[in-house]
Amino acid sequence: MKHFFIICSVLLALFSSQLSAQQSPVIATQTQAQLQQLTNNKLRQSLVLLQSIASREGVNMLPLYQSLLDGQLYFIKSDTKLIKVVKEAGKKHYSELFTDREITAPAKKAIKKIRVNNKIRIYLRKQIANLKLTANNPQVRQDAVQSLLRDLTPTTIANIAQLRLNEKNIEVQQMMDLALTLDSAIHGKLAVTQVSAIAQLQGNLEPQVRNTLNALNTEQSHPSVQKAAQQALLSIEQSIQFYGYLDQLFFGLSLGSVLLLAAIGLAITFGMMGVINMAHGEMIMIGAYTTYVVQLLMPNLIEYSLWVAIPLAFVVSGSIGILIERCVIRFLHGRPLETLLATFGISLILQQLVRSIFSPLNRQVASPEWMSGSWEINPVFSLTLNRLYILAFALLVFLALLFILKKTSLGLYVRAVSQNRAMAKAMGIRTARVDAITFGLGSGIAGIAGVALSQLTNVGPNLGQAYIIDSFMVVVFGGVGNLLGTLVAAFSLGIANKILEPTTGAVLASIIILVFIILFIQKRPKGLFPQKGRAAE
Repeated sequence: MKHFFIICSVLLALFSSQLSAQQSPVIATQTQAQLQQLTNNKLRQSLVLLQSIASREGVNMLPLYQSLLDGQLYFIKSDTKLIKVVKEAGKKHYSELFTDREITAPAKKAIKKIRVNNKIRIYLRKQIANLKLTANNPQVRQDAVQSLLRDLTPTTIANIAQLRLNEKNIEVQQMMDLALTLDSAIHGKLAVTQVSAIAQLQGNLEPQVRNTLNALNTEQSHPSVQKAAQQALLSIEQSIQFYGYLDQLFFGLSLGSVLLLAAIGLAITFGMMGVINMAHGEMIMIGAYTTYVVQLLMPNLIEYSLWVAIPLAFVVSGSIGILIERCVIRFLHGRPLETLLATFGISLILQQLVRSIFSPLNRQVASPEWMSGSWEINPVFSLTLNRLYILAFALLVFLALLFILKKTSLGLYVRAVSQNRAMAKAMGIRTARVDAITFGLGSGIAGIAGVALSQLTNVGPNLGQAYIIDSFMVVVFGGVGNLLGTLVAAFSLGIANKILEPTTGAVLASIIILVFIILFIQKRPKGLFPQKGRAAE
């Protein structure tokens, strides 16, 4: 047994030494000496040292270059040992440069940062990109070629041309072909060669392509080259303009989805119950604050917080809505003006209550990682993920509500009460209970709208006030009590707003839309999709 443990210890030691050897590159003695010189060299000498090291070590020096570029490279003064210092969440982590092994945090005065200037940074970016051309990850190789488009030297072009022969990934191939085509357009010996290369660049939206074409569109260029550059630039500008329209359309749909979420609950309380609920905006605010509280209680589970916040916001806002209906609204049926004043007072009470609990300051709600970033379609057009998810979520909520109202017994009771309350009561329907559930349903959906809005803006006591007027406009424009009209009106007003904003500004665009709705209601008082039958009486 003793011999067995000795053998295991020897094998474990051998495995550890092999693992360390794999993690730490074998660095030449001359390079180690130059790395030590890097700690006390002047900036103008550092570049010469880095170039000398690069010619000898190649990819082994990638951790050195990246740490220098990120400003994370330090050295211990006592033995000039290079270390990496990474600051994450306000805490510094110290590790060995080439192995990433954690080390004990040295004293602040015991280490010193290795400085770089812009000239060294330019060299480092180029060197890192060249090294990443042979990376295993295709996305890394593609990004490396893209970063090299700004500085295509003969050495870089020769390297890309050689690697292009064995490249298997189509997207990387296209980026490499673009680099080679750009080089032909710039350095082609014959005008015919340049013109042919420029023709291949037409419609390409990479920023460096436009920069190159602008440089070729000068009097110093051959007339045929200049003309070809002008035509290619015109084609690119037309494509940019087209994608600009698509961008406006996307932001219009995004605004429309927010308006839909904010107005769909009001379409129930106002359209089907005839209650002018001025506290509807506060239901949105309560849903947003519910999201904020959930994230406070789940600080380490931000990725899952929204899945908890959505049903919780619906329950909290819906419960408050039922409470308002039972305590106030049910005594004011048939008196819309008094309902308006009462709910306006409730909205002020709720705002002050939130200020007393959370303070008047705005609160920021973190977005999960899966909602962060954007989906890049091409270099000039991308879709932000949070707005894309909210658009899909708004449509999902709309379909769910439509299913409830059309296919469930609750929906049947709601439609019966909204069409003829006395007849519904005579048929045995508990109208008071239906009113409470309907008002709670509308308020709960407003709370869900608050969850979505918390991902687009800060949460504050006045959050709902910014959407209450827009919500009423959507409901009235689409047709009171008509969910399909609410959907069409929300997206129509959202797109119209975003189309007008670039030329008129945000405030004037809102005023123009408001004037349009006033004039439209004069012509069609019942909106785009008026109710028919008994519900319209």
